[in-house]
Amino acid sequence: MDVNSSPANSQLSNQDDDEISIIRYRSGIPAPRAMITLPRNLITFLLDGEKTVHFAGAQVNVKPHQFVMLAAGNCLMSEKIASLGVGYHSILIFFNNKFLSDFFDRYASLINGHAKTSDQHPFLLFEKDEFLINFTRSLDCMLIGDKPVHPQLQKIKLDELLVYLAVQFPGQVQRIRNMHYEANDDRLIREAVTSHITNSITVEELAFLCNMSLSTFKRRFGRLYGNSPNRWLLEKRMERAAEMLRRNDRKASEIYSELGYENLSSFIQSFKQIYGVTPKQYQLSI
Repeated sequence: MDVNSSPANSQLSNQDDDEISIIRYRSGIPAPRAMITLPRNLITFLLDGEKTVHFAGAQVNVKPHQFVMLAAGNCLMSEKIASLGVGYHSILIFFNNKFLSDFFDRYASLINGHAKTSDQHPFLLFEKDEFLINFTRSLDCMLIGDKPVHPQLQKIKLDELLVYLAVQFPGQVQRIRNMHYEANDDRLIREAVTSHITNSITVEELAFLCNMSLSTFKRRFGRLYGNSPNRWLLEKRMERAAEMLRRNDRKASEIYSELGYENLSSFIQSFKQIYGVTPKQYQLSI
């Protein structure tokens, strides 16, 4: 099955609840950052372009020599095209938790002999080796044409992938079991704001990542930090900026993008709002 529209609409968030779905996705234009709710887990094999995914406590950048496994839930997602005329091209495998649970039961002897890890992230990033490159090609061949892939063949292909990962990357596969951990609300808020201090992320997006309404997020944030999210993020970003200006003797024009600003003038305005002087004046006063 081929999908040609942007995942920023409903292609990712409104997938049906089949146990497994394997589809091809193409786009000729970059997809801006969008709020996506994944009802099922997702594996993305990139062929062309780049993908960036933000979760509450982490973010991951994916390139064509890699593939990523994402846990079901809320995330922010954006895509970059490879170049004009090439665009963005990926193969997506959606699968539910029932399939994952059954897999761990069926291959318990293969997996349980390895040490468990307490590492908890809602994604796993893999580098493609020769086998995985050829596996991606096999998916590519399987999706040629408009004829849907038989459900049993889809299960066999996902089984093949997970068994290979269990053999070659046992530690990573153990982490799959931890991808769906439930953090309490306070912990989720702390993880979301501290991991996105230097990103140009909005408070609305942070609330979405925490699976809260905007008003609930602001209320709970205020209880935790005694400040509004916008003010707290501004102060933390400018504290980091001041440290970079002091310790590294770097110019404002060299650091504003690292702090989540799209242009220099808005960065200077924010810095002056906190410190009362421009970054250059601040450096001269040290």
